[in-house]
Order: sequence, then structure tokens, then C-alpha cells
Amino acid sequence: MIGQEEGVAQELSVVLGFVAAVLLISVLAVRVSVRLGFPSLVLYLAIGVLLGEAGIGIEFENAALTESLGLAALVLILTEGGLTTRWSEVRQSLWPGIVLSTVAVAVSIAVTGAALHLIFDFDWRVALLWGAVLASTDAAAVFSVLRNISVSRRLVGALELESGMNDAGAYLVVVLLASGSTASWIDPFFALYELIGGGLIGVGLGWIGAHALRRSALPATGLYPLATVAVPVLAFSCGSFVHASGLLAAYVAALVLGNSKLPHRTDTLSFAEGLGWLSQIGLFVLLGLFMSPERLLDAVVPGIVAGLVVTFLARPISVAVSLTPFRVPWREQAFLSWAGLRGAVPIVLAMIPLTEGVPGAEKLVDAVFVLVIVLTIVQGSTLPVFARVLGLAKGSSTREVDVDAAPLDELGAVLLTFTVPGGSKMHGVYLSELRLPVGATVSLLVRHGVGHTPALTTRLQEADQLLVVATEQARSLTERRIRAVDRAGRFAKWRGETGDE
Repeated sequence: MIGQEEGVAQELSVVLGFVAAVLLISVLAVRVSVRLGFPSLVLYLAIGVLLGEAGIGIEFENAALTESLGLAALVLILTEGGLTTRWSEVRQSLWPGIVLSTVAVAVSIAVTGAALHLIFDFDWRVALLWGAVLASTDAAAVFSVLRNISVSRRLVGALELESGMNDAGAYLVVVLLASGSTASWIDPFFALYELIGGGLIGVGLGWIGAHALRRSALPATGLYPLATVAVPVLAFSCGSFVHASGLLAAYVAALVLGNSKLPHRTDTLSFAEGLGWLSQIGLFVLLGLFMSPERLLDAVVPGIVAGLVVTFLARPISVAVSLTPFRVPWREQAFLSWAGLRGAVPIVLAMIPLTEGVPGAEKLVDAVFVLVIVLTIVQGSTLPVFARVLGLAKGSSTREVDVDAAPLDELGAVLLTFTVPGGSKMHGVYLSELRLPVGATVSLLVRHGVGHTPALTTRLQEADQLLVVATEQARSLTERRIRAVDRAGRFAKWRGETGDE
């Protein structure tokens, strides 16, 4: 008996050590991905493949478990995305984001399905199933690239809302097509019910959760992040229980919570960010582990062809149909089309027809895996260049001020940090000429690695790092004033520069 217990303990120690080593390697891969300029998911997938049958030799072929764990990870990823999204930044992109996550998904499914039906002579159900699997963009893939590109908040907001909400519609269509049930006139109304129901559940539970957390007095600070994350997970469960969209409910609940005055907000967001990274790493490594490199060779051609159809036909058409009524300039439409990166979501969605036993589903999974890797490398590495070519991002010589914030809950204040970039009109401006609004002040200036308490006669220089303390009410005006001086200098107001996005 003692020998068996020692054997179990030894086996557990090996497993935990192995998992810890994989996690550490994956965390280090983030720095590599940032330098290479494409999402880290490619490196995570590669780690999973190396751990699999072609590498170390771990055999894992449980599609149902992969699908379940994948959906669980997506819920946590969407939770992190909703909690860290600032409503003030995405509000102006609300309707374009909603249309991109609904109308664009439908158009993309139809165009991709029709094209693949003609090219590969697929049955219409199979062709549309391919289109539904490939219709959803991936938030993790998109923003791991966007964080290094200076583009307008309107574009970032539209992409953020789209990637957070379009999973729901694509998931519904995939489940419907994979079930093999005969299409009915009532299906669109059922899908509409699921989306509206999921959104309402998310709003309701998010509001109730925020109200309850503000009024509760938990015995430990660390319990607040746990309770906050549990609310979107509960929203997913409730949505799924009443046959509404659980994915949309989770994202909306997290969005409501993230923009409420939560207690210990900073700790909560840090916890959610770490949980999101852990979910991404675990999901991508698991998907890489599930894949068989021997099968991928046969999936290269269909994967690349499907990728070309989605990238150069379905995505541009769906974006144009969705955003032209909003009078979005063609340059921004082109950028949004190219920024529609695919990631873990299509691979997880492809697992659904595989577990349902749909003929040819294994080929779909392999093709999507190839497509995700190729498109991520190509689009992820060229997106910054594409933004500059379109005139939507400035070069390294003159860059928009990047403002970051750390809320101070008890004081109702925030800390804003920014660096004076090269080529900024803020260079040479005296601190008194910065004219921040009432309720904001510069408390620290770091120059050449040395911190100073600045005076009104301090003259700003390129590469100066400044720490601004501001009230919540003055935050928006402060950020606008900083951007205005960065663009137009001390006479920004006289030149008509307001600092708007």
C-alpha cells in the first residue's frame, strides 16, 4: 500500500513538473513572439506538436475532451477580454462592432461556402460548415499584434468588439450544420433568440454581480478577483442552460463588470489577465498536441485554398457589406479586412463536427490547423507594414503618445503614464504650458533613468517618462490634452487640435 502511494506521488510530481516546464517555456515564448511580430499562438501550437506523437511521443486523440476544454478556455479568454475592455474606448465603435460580429459572419459563411462548393465540389452543407468554422476571428491573435501598432481607437474598438462577440454566431451555425438536422424557416429566429437572450443574460448577471461585489465585505482581497471571474462563467452556464448564447453572455457580463466600479479593480484585472494567458497557453498547446503532422501534409492544399478564399474574398466582402453603410473609409475597411486573424476559435469549432461524426470532419480540422498557422504568420507579420502603407499608423520617428492607467479605487483617481516619443511636438514644451485640466497634475518625471519631481519651469524632452495623477472625472480631458500637445505643441488649442481619437 505504501509502495502504491509513493508511486502515485512520484507520478504526480513528474506530471506537475512537466506542466510547470511547459508553462515556463510558453511564457518565455511571449517575448520571442513580440520580437518576431506575430502572435504567440504559433509558438504554443508548435510546443504542442513537439510534445505529441511526432516529438516526445505523447498520444492524445480525444476530440470530445479537446472540444470541451477548448470551450472552457474560450469562456475564460472572453472573460478576460470583456473585463479589460474600456467602454469609453469602444462605445463609438459599438454598432460597427455589432454588425461585424453578426452580418459579417453571415456574409462570410455564405461567400466562403459558395466558393468552396465550386472549387472542391463540396456538398452545400459541408461547404457552409467550412465557412462557419472559418467565419470567426480570434481576439487573442488580433490584439497580440495590434498592441504594437498605433492605429485609431475606433479601429481597435471595432476589432475588439467583433472578436469578442462573433464567436457566438459562428458557434450557433456550426452546431446547427453539424447536427445534421433539416434546415427550417424558424432557424434564423432561433439564432436571433439565442443572441438576444445571451446578451440580456450577460447584462443582467453583470449588473447584479457588480452591485453585489460593491456591497459585499469579503474576508480576503484575493476573493474579489475569484468572485468577479465567476460571474461571466455563471453567465455562460445560465445562457447554455436556457439554450441562449453562453459565449455572448460571458463576454457581455465581463464587459459590464469591467466597466463598473468594482472593489480592488486593479487586482481583479491582473488576475483576469493572468488567467487569460493561462487559458491561451493551455488551449493552444492542447490543440497542437491533438494534431498529427502526418495528416497535415494532405491538408496543405485545401487549407491554403480555403485561407485564400477567406482572406481575399469572404473577409473583404463581409467587411464592405457591414461597414459601407457607416461610411467607413476604404483604407480602414482594408485594414479591418487584413486584421481579421484566425486563431484557436476556428480549430475549436472544427472539433464540433468531428465529435458529431460528420464525414470529412478530420480533413476540416487538419485544413483549419494549416490555415491558422499560415495566415497568422503572413498577416501577423505584415499587419504593421500594411497599416503604415494605408496611412493609418505613424512611423517610428513620430508616434502617438501611449497612455496607460492604473486605477486607485479608494481615492477615485488614476495614475496615467506616458513617454514623450521621438518627433513629438511636446519636445521643448514647458510643464506649465502643458495646461492639464483641474484635477490632474504631473507628479514624477523620469529622464535618462533618473526620477525628478518636476517644476512648472521644467522643459520636456524626447524620451521623458511622466507620471500623472488625475481624478476619474478629469481622466478623459487629461488624455485628450496630452494627445493634443503631442500632435500640435503648446498652441494646440489655437490650432484647433482637440486630442480626439
